[in-house]
Amino acid sequence: MTIALEVTTESWPIEGAFTIARGSRTHAHVVVARVREGDHAGQGECVPYPRYGETVDGVMEDIRKLAPELERGLDRHGLQQAMPAGAARNALDCALWDLEAKKAGKTVAELLGLPALGPVVTAYTISLGTPEKMAADTAKAAERPLLKIKLGGAGDAERIAAVRTAAPKARLIVDANEGWSLADFDAHMSACAEAGVELIEQPLPAAEDAALAGLARKVPVCADESLHTSADIPRLAPLYDAVNIKLDKTGGLTEALALFEAARAQKLAIMTGCMVGTSLAMAPAMILAQRADFVDLDAPLLLATDRVPGLRFEGSTMYPAGADLWG
Repeated sequence: MTIALEVTTESWPIEGAFTIARGSRTHAHVVVARVREGDHAGQGECVPYPRYGETVDGVMEDIRKLAPELERGLDRHGLQQAMPAGAARNALDCALWDLEAKKAGKTVAELLGLPALGPVVTAYTISLGTPEKMAADTAKAAERPLLKIKLGGAGDAERIAAVRTAAPKARLIVDANEGWSLADFDAHMSACAEAGVELIEQPLPAAEDAALAGLARKVPVCADESLHTSADIPRLAPLYDAVNIKLDKTGGLTEALALFEAARAQKLAIMTGCMVGTSLAMAPAMILAQRADFVDLDAPLLLATDRVPGLRFEGSTMYPAGADLWG
């Protein structure tokens, strides 16, 4: 049998807005790939990201171009060479994993020889804003065990202090999204250390992260925008203490698993992260979340509504997907 391909796009409203150092969004624009072979079907979701030169139309076209190859028998392994890492390959790779599981009558975890997936605690994101706005938003989420605070440069010391006051008991990680400079690095790092922050994501622009080799750090730093695939680990391992693995950057679960092992071999801490998408995009990342040091898969909690069926959340605890969603 040959594999039939369908590609669609969806727009999901975000509750309020999602704001980081590079801008603000009110909707999550996602692309869904669906593959069918006989009576079995699989699906995968990706989020095209302008930071990496991706658009919804471009990603959809890249996926559609592979329809003839799928009809000729292209599988998940061949996909790794047929497409570069990125959102398009992620949607298709995850759809093929889902199809493989459905055909085998097993879960993806079983296909990988892993134990049954269990619940994990995800970080909950506080968007970038004024110290007053961030404190108000944090106060509403203060009982959540782990908060991820978006920072952006000037005023970050005041932001992180306001957040800590609003949530004195929560564990904190922060994400600068490349928003710091060498000039303000020490001051922002000290403010984070004083607030008890456990991890700082991508403080410097990716093009400037070589400077981290010579900078003292009171808080561990985590590569995000600088990291895409396992090929990046040799360069990044001397610069960072941790890496954020996102399937939209790795180009799917297949490469994400390889990246996870490469990072562990270098004794790097691991975060499982995401773009702003629905539960369908989070479900494959739950495979990685089982062994990650930090989990940041809260995107469905940031949407006004999630797809049905979706993942089940109890506060910040998220549960693995059922077979009707993925895997």
